[in-house]
Amino acid sequence: MATSGSIYITPVSIDELDDVSTAELSADQQFLQKAMQILFTEGVIKAGDRRTKVVEYLDPHVLKETFDLEIKEKGVGTDKLLQLLKDTLKYSVRSANPRFFNQLYAGQDAYGLVGQWMTDTINASMSNYEISPVFNLMEVEILKILSDIVGYEKSDGIFCPGGSIANMYGISMARYHKYGEAIKTDGLSGLPRLILFTSKHAHYSISKGAAFMGFGTKNVYTVEVDERGRMIPEDLEKQIELAKQQGHVPLFVSATCGTTVYGAYDPVDAIADLCEKHDIWLHVDACWGASALMSQKWRHLLHGVNRSNSVAWCPHKMMGVPFQCSAFLVRDHIALMHNVHCSGATYLFQQDKFYDLSYDTGDKVIQSARKVDAFKLWLMFKAKGYIGFEQEINIKFANSRHLAKTIEEREGFQLVVEPTCTNVCFWYIPPCLRNMNKDSNEFNTLLGKVAPIVKERMLKGGTLMIGYQPLDDKPNFFRQIFSNAKTTFQDVEFIVDEIDRLGDDITISDLGKNK
Repeated sequence: MATSGSIYITPVSIDELDDVSTAELSADQQFLQKAMQILFTEGVIKAGDRRTKVVEYLDPHVLKETFDLEIKEKGVGTDKLLQLLKDTLKYSVRSANPRFFNQLYAGQDAYGLVGQWMTDTINASMSNYEISPVFNLMEVEILKILSDIVGYEKSDGIFCPGGSIANMYGISMARYHKYGEAIKTDGLSGLPRLILFTSKHAHYSISKGAAFMGFGTKNVYTVEVDERGRMIPEDLEKQIELAKQQGHVPLFVSATCGTTVYGAYDPVDAIADLCEKHDIWLHVDACWGASALMSQKWRHLLHGVNRSNSVAWCPHKMMGVPFQCSAFLVRDHIALMHNVHCSGATYLFQQDKFYDLSYDTGDKVIQSARKVDAFKLWLMFKAKGYIGFEQEINIKFANSRHLAKTIEEREGFQLVVEPTCTNVCFWYIPPCLRNMNKDSNEFNTLLGKVAPIVKERMLKGGTLMIGYQPLDDKPNFFRQIFSNAKTTFQDVEFIVDEIDRLGDDITISDLGKNK
């Protein structure tokens, strides 16, 4: 029966929906049904199979000619759309493949993937409780779990779009904590120069944050690191004293737990001592390395992290949660995030609502619309428990140690540094260079050209994906990352065999070519 101004819809039970035939579905629902089958077959089953190429590589101009990118006035039919889905999957990098090691993420978790699909299906925003009740409660629960693991007794936090933003939240909190409401109303005008400190191997987001937030990159002082890539506390104190002598204000120290290249863990306890002595906010960029806290065997790497004022942790990295899933956590200062960022928009954050307003989290972040990032991690915790995550982290560390051992025993391979996290940095030395003086400039110049050649062959063959880079005065080396729990010791040994196969016939002439 219809009522005025409304349409009456006959209720349908879940059981009845299960019996709906394809013929009863609308055209877009039929498309969705077929698309989901393609995603499952091509994007899950085949993408996660090590027999499938990691990538079907084409140069940009070739891919542009091969793939139908053109948008026309009229839309295309279902069959064409389904083919485009297949083509998109075909030419995309399969990060689910157990032999993808290119970035600080990898793998494909079934529970996390379902969580991602669920949140996209519901299409919720996390700004307040009334539009996202279940997800807001889950976010609070997961943030408490992460804070407890870090060792914070009282805490606040939020999920945000990536580790760079999480690190910038740390800077924002430090600034407000020192100068209060005046920093919101008056800005940096009238203040002395505020100095941020981080190590020379730290993530670029600290300098980027300094530029974005008006500090200026010249006000980021870089601290020396030791041979393992760890911040040297004695040099940090020298830099702090230098800033004071120059009439500047030391504001913020970012220690790194799991540097991007070496995977180094800064000595947080010693750094915390200095920050307490000089009244400086201590932030820990643990975007990559915090997941070691899930393992009783490896959590010692972050000893002292509980003394920090804030932490950035990206479960979408080593924990294998689908993009994006990045947490910012702050110790003790429960209302500080809200005070720093609130604007009190009355159309959204009314203060006379009938429920607990602490669940309206949108006013303590810089975003308005915010995706649901907590649910997939919550679902993975439900499925695996703490023990399941611990087992996966231990597998990743074991793979890294197995690769390091294999490299040490294999001719033509050399570790750059002993691994601390699951990063393994190494050189491949082809036969044409093995008899050269390894201390000569010529050797280092030629060695730096090996990794790009092997990487090109690797990509075009599609057998592996591993990153490379120079660092300090060291020529290009491979940076192998383990963040996929489905990678086995056999895959690890394949890495060494395949690089040797791809680079065995490199000649001095190949290395002498300018590219």
